[in-house]
Amino acid sequence: MGTVLGCIADDFTGATDLAALLARSGLPVSLRIGVPSEEDSAADAAAFEVIALKCRTAPVADAIEEARRAFAWLKRTGAARFFWKYCSTFDSTDEGNIGPIAEMLMAELGAKQTIYCPAFPENGRSIFMGHLFVGEDLLSESPMKDHPLTPMRDSSLVRLLAPQVRGKVGLANRHVVARGAQALKGRLQALAEDGVSHVIVDAVCDADLSEIAAATADFPLITGGSAVAGQLPRLYIEQAMVSPPAARRPTLPPQGGQIVLSGSCSAMTRRQVAHYGSRSASLRLDPLALAAEGAGAAEAWLGQQSPDAAKLIFATAEPDDVRRAQEKLGLEKASELVEQALADLARSAFRRGIRRFVVAGGETSGAVTKALGVTRLEIGPEIAPGVPWTFAEVEGERVALALKSGNFGRETFFTDALDLLEAA
Repeated sequence: MGTVLGCIADDFTGATDLAALLARSGLPVSLRIGVPSEEDSAADAAAFEVIALKCRTAPVADAIEEARRAFAWLKRTGAARFFWKYCSTFDSTDEGNIGPIAEMLMAELGAKQTIYCPAFPENGRSIFMGHLFVGEDLLSESPMKDHPLTPMRDSSLVRLLAPQVRGKVGLANRHVVARGAQALKGRLQALAEDGVSHVIVDAVCDADLSEIAAATADFPLITGGSAVAGQLPRLYIEQAMVSPPAARRPTLPPQGGQIVLSGSCSAMTRRQVAHYGSRSASLRLDPLALAAEGAGAAEAWLGQQSPDAAKLIFATAEPDDVRRAQEKLGLEKASELVEQALADLARSAFRRGIRRFVVAGGETSGAVTKALGVTRLEIGPEIAPGVPWTFAEVEGERVALALKSGNFGRETFFTDALDLLEAA
């Protein structure tokens, strides 16, 4: 039947999150790293195609152009419906890139309206009266307020989106969603008649997401987090757009050593690093030291470790430490130094026989997958909601990669991930 849904994600961990929830359906999901080349045939495309970009904090014009190229490739697979995936904490600035890419996709598709629903109740992300909550905290009062690249200081998604788009922004609140798909359709139609192109939709539980998906399944473009997208496969099966899933073959994990690489500075990742670091060999990367001395000391440390031993290399730090490094080096320079060091260390780890990589942070995941030359990922078992093991070929060798968004997973995530692979 070809591709049913073509998806574009603004970072690598967001793409694996989306692929994991689509894969729960048992239907084929293909995750491609970056825009596929001209040589990548659309003929072998899966029912659900996900393209992982690294455009969350890119200049707006560059992000739009890259997303346009991804859209063009997905069109060649036969996809007629599309999903624009961004973080469940709406990571963005007044310039973008959530709104500008959505408007570009709407223009390409001739869509007059789309929705924005980053809610992920299973991971504690909910939207009520247009305000995004992380657990019981407003987004602006959560640790996301201190994000080093996209500090989120407002919780109103209407206010956050409005400066990013040219069209009018409106809200379909929980009272409407709770009345079901038909009521939501009516609200969307009324907003459309009032010239509202961009609609924030409330959701506080999975039942809400089911109604939202039912109301918008015919939209050429839906935008949001992975959780609302995860409701779509069931609807497509019911509409006979795709055949029911066949039995899935078990995935055999690769043999080889292991390493955890962490560049995220989120509150949860800090806890995960502390937990795993207390029971493994660990090394902290300091951006200021990297700027002065390079990563030679880290390379030497890695060379002293057994490939099979538990080990962690991290740049994860407290917000005050992050700010100090950014003040001295500049925001972009500090981030680039860490990403490049972790990417180079991933290459070194591969050369030393390591085949199992746990990576924390969207920017870090992008740097590591690029350094390893990964272009396509197979989706494996889910470690935590939205975080699967994935598998790829690197220089003829099978490699396992767990690419984790900063705030996802519980405190024991790194141990959980490696234990799950061992038990497979």
